[in-house]
Amino acid sequence: MHGYGAKNLAESWRTVRKNTIQIAEDIPEDQYGFRATVDTMTVSEMLAHLATGTYWAEQAHFVESVDDISVEKFGEWFGEIGKMGAALSDKHAILDSLRTRGEAFAVQLEAMTDPQLEEMVSLPGGSKSRFEMLLGVKEHEMHHRAQLMLLERMIGIVPHLTRARQASA
Repeated sequence: MHGYGAKNLAESWRTVRKNTIQIAEDIPEDQYGFRATVDTMTVSEMLAHLATGTYWAEQAHFVESVDDISVEKFGEWFGEIGKMGAALSDKHAILDSLRTRGEAFAVQLEAMTDPQLEEMVSLPGGSKSRFEMLLGVKEHEMHHRAQLMLLERMIGIVPHLTRARQASA
């Protein structure tokens, strides 16, 4: 492939998810209802979104292994994500889902072969390789994790990565 295969992808995913879990643990449950503005997700909603957000990729690449994804198919998968996220009603359930679904996703990533990662998938706006799409799942989590770190600051928590950097200085 190109020197960065399934095992690398799985390990980097585990690192990203580990940091998300740390944030979820650091925020007190009584702050899970906090939202930065009226039109944004609460801490709880964002964490539930991340906990269930791998579902579409699992369906597309591991369960159904489709090579053409329509807008309707994405809508179907995201409808399921919404239902699963709504069922995560407290901090414990969210943390459990972040851990179990995150590791299950990593295991599936590790099992991908280079030829599978190189397969092209047609999308409404063009085509992407499975590798690029799976890397996108990690990028999506990092995007929301940055938002969560800002929310931590807003409620008076110094993010764990900042604390670690300060401790080593």
